[in-house]
Amino acid sequence: MIEVRPLDDPEPSAPEQGAAPIRKLTPEAIVGGPVADKFVILQALDKLTARVSKIQVEIGRPTRFGTLDIIAHTCHKRPPEELPETTAFLEITEVREGEEPMTLFIGWMFASSPALSALEHAVYDVWVTDCLVRDD
Repeated sequence: MIEVRPLDDPEPSAPEQGAAPIRKLTPEAIVGGPVADKFVILQALDKLTARVSKIQVEIGRPTRFGTLDIIAHTCHKRPPEELPETTAFLEITEVREGEEPMTLFIGWMFASSPALSALEHAVYDVWVTDCLVRDD
């Protein structure tokens, strides 16, 4: 079974002298304001086992699925009176032991058109299904 778990948020390394500072991509930078405690609900297919998993990814917090690190930067869901649509801005990186991390996907995923912008990988397919707000 594939383990799905949040990752610790690593501190970015200091930029070299004279280099441009490293700018961390945050939900505030994308949408221009603070983001509530939201989650993106993804479905992922492991092609080796033919298992479909539901993954809950907290906005701004990396989550590991197999060899993939998934960061959801923002998620939007239209109100019920409008045409249904859920969109999420995701960053997906593959991390393999002994290799440099490889960015596989950065961009918007649309629940209404999963074939338009889903991650299609040799082992995994990932697509967005919903947004949730935490109930405290």
